[in-house]
Amino acid sequence: MTADIKRREGEQGNTMFVLRTFDWLRLSVLGCALLAITQTAAAQSFPSRPLTLVVPFAAGGPSDVAGRIVAQGLSEKLGQQVVVENPAGAGGTLGSLRVAKAPPDGYQFVIGNSGTHAWSQALYKKPPYNTVTDFAALGLVVEAPRVIITPKNFPANTLPEFIAYVKANQSTVKYGSAGAGSASHVSCILLNAALGVDIVHIPYRGLGPAMQDLIAGRIDYMCDSPSTSRPQIETNNVKAIATTGAKRTSVLPVVPTAREQGLDFEVMTWQGLFLPKDTPDPIVRHLNQALSATLDLPFVRERFKAVGEDVAPAERRSPEYFAKFVAAEIDKWSGPIKASGVSVD
Repeated sequence: MTADIKRREGEQGNTMFVLRTFDWLRLSVLGCALLAITQTAAAQSFPSRPLTLVVPFAAGGPSDVAGRIVAQGLSEKLGQQVVVENPAGAGGTLGSLRVAKAPPDGYQFVIGNSGTHAWSQALYKKPPYNTVTDFAALGLVVEAPRVIITPKNFPANTLPEFIAYVKANQSTVKYGSAGAGSASHVSCILLNAALGVDIVHIPYRGLGPAMQDLIAGRIDYMCDSPSTSRPQIETNNVKAIATTGAKRTSVLPVVPTAREQGLDFEVMTWQGLFLPKDTPDPIVRHLNQALSATLDLPFVRERFKAVGEDVAPAERRSPEYFAKFVAAEIDKWSGPIKASGVSVD
């Protein structure tokens, strides 16, 4: 009798366990379904107020130019104003960190570049954020080479002359950038490594103020973007020595590449949008569709073409592609940057 009671109690216990497990699974499925419905509903009503595009550099630089072009197009496509803010500093990592810590609701995102989101991961012994895990990749925007520029009275007109002068005057020559860890900084780090020289670096809070000092002759060269260097080159305020792409850029067709001038050196930089991690996928998709539509707007394409930036083709704009692309860029440049021995912390 006792054994039979224990057997029935055991069966009842197993049944209750199965029922409880079933209830837990049913609630989990229901919870996931409700979450998906809530996120989808939120995406359908998104955005319901103005958004913020963080440009983590001072006004006037290539990131600022690109950010304002994209913000204008996104405002049109989203039906809400996209406000540009410029919290500059630390090579763009301060503004980027602000977005990494922002609420993941889609209302704040950052325009990052090769420096802020790829090269920074090797330049800092303790990076302020992990690009891969602290952000949700939104989409690639543009790519462009760099342009090596000097003051107009710099005693060199070609890359071989530039190399000879820099090597002979390493103790006094200085180069400037938009800040430690920025694309303009690392581009010059890689250039200096290719030349085998050790040059003093002068960091600024953006390329705008750096350009002012280059024009005034307070620094000797920069590795700039075509978007900000072209107006100064065309007005003879600065001198273009070489571009760093595989081919000449259409906005500076008379400026030869480094390879054309005998230096095996190629660097392309990019810009793209990032959201805080854990931003709901429906919102990521909604913003990505708006971004892709923005990049197809005629005025957006014309403005980027005018400043020498190549708009990402449609097949390279998805969040999935951009996430893989950024991870590959981190892997590609970590070795050369670490081999240079340069660190910003």
